[in-house]
Amino acid sequence: MLGNTYQAIFKHRSEIVEALVSEGHEVITSFSNGMMGYGEEATGKYHCRFVEIPISRRTARITQELGLLRRYYTLMRREKPDAVLAYTVKCDVWGGIAARMLNIPFFPNITGIGKGLDEKGIVQKILIQLYKLAVRKAEAIFFQNPHDRDFFAGHGIKFKKGIIIPGSGVNLDKYPPFDYPPESPLRFLFNSRIMTAKGIEQYIDAAHFIKQKYPFTEFHICGYFEDDAKADFYRRVIKAESERGILVYHDLVDDMREYYRMCHCVILPSYHPEGVSNSLLEAASCARPIITTNHPGCSDAVDDGLTGFLIEPRNSRDLADKIERFIALTNDERKMMGIRGRRKMENEFDRHIVVDAYLRELNALKEGKKFPPSREKQGGISFTVLTPPKMAAK
Repeated sequence: MLGNTYQAIFKHRSEIVEALVSEGHEVITSFSNGMMGYGEEATGKYHCRFVEIPISRRTARITQELGLLRRYYTLMRREKPDAVLAYTVKCDVWGGIAARMLNIPFFPNITGIGKGLDEKGIVQKILIQLYKLAVRKAEAIFFQNPHDRDFFAGHGIKFKKGIIIPGSGVNLDKYPPFDYPPESPLRFLFNSRIMTAKGIEQYIDAAHFIKQKYPFTEFHICGYFEDDAKADFYRRVIKAESERGILVYHDLVDDMREYYRMCHCVILPSYHPEGVSNSLLEAASCARPIITTNHPGCSDAVDDGLTGFLIEPRNSRDLADKIERFIALTNDERKMMGIRGRRKMENEFDRHIVVDAYLRELNALKEGKKFPPSREKQGGISFTVLTPPKMAAK
């Protein structure tokens, strides 16, 4: 299992590790150690092995990228795995090419197309060609939303089979429905990497406007500053607004459950090319209403007007308007929004759906069987659509 950080494997996919180990598989995980967590700490708890392979998430120097390919190739040649599972762009691309070179069954997960594929230009053209090399012979490719599937189809990235899964799913037991808090103070929460495309500027703009008009509101931020050109700017702005009483900043939080418990609503104004936002799934599972963008990877988690509100991307005014609509609700109405959100998670985003999808494909590979998939034609390519029973009934 290849990821870029501890979070990619053990926060969002530990249930897959546990299920594979329980079925008798030996699991080797690989990612970069760092502030998200350390692989050595997980090996005993999850009964797997860990091989650290450093990955630079932001830079793309050719020597570093080819070095990552070489390390993946060396790892796979040494371990001779029966299958390789990959998450995030660089792991999908270089892990896929290495697996193809060694003729090892490969199962990439498109956790969002990322900025490189989303924006037209030379980087997009290069990445499309690399993906064509990486996934063409993959046993199956997992998509977290239909938009990303359509992007691959529309850009000629061919593969054997595509499976749509509900993001990374959410652990319904780990994120239970909490009692809804008293009406005042009314707390809003932003939980994400602090970067432009996650909508931090829109959140701060709206907080500044709403706090002055509705003094009983609080605007909380959990997350770390992404290592980019605007990180220092955002640090200064958040520090200044915190000193003025507009914001409350909590830094990176390892366990978000108490923050979901204390808040009335989670806000994510992201226009980043997400797979499906894990923070939104967690919040909804905890029975908290959501305000987020009408954008792939965010809108999937919300039924507009029922479990939260959708806003236009990059629109601070629209965000402020939706916050005011939320404030105008009674506390019982807000609570009911959260309850409906929890039901949505139970019906559509249970993480067991994702685990079962992986086990189905890996067991079919192990037994040499080919299950007859349901097919959806899209751009000349056939895609497998995994529809869980609860979704089908709905």
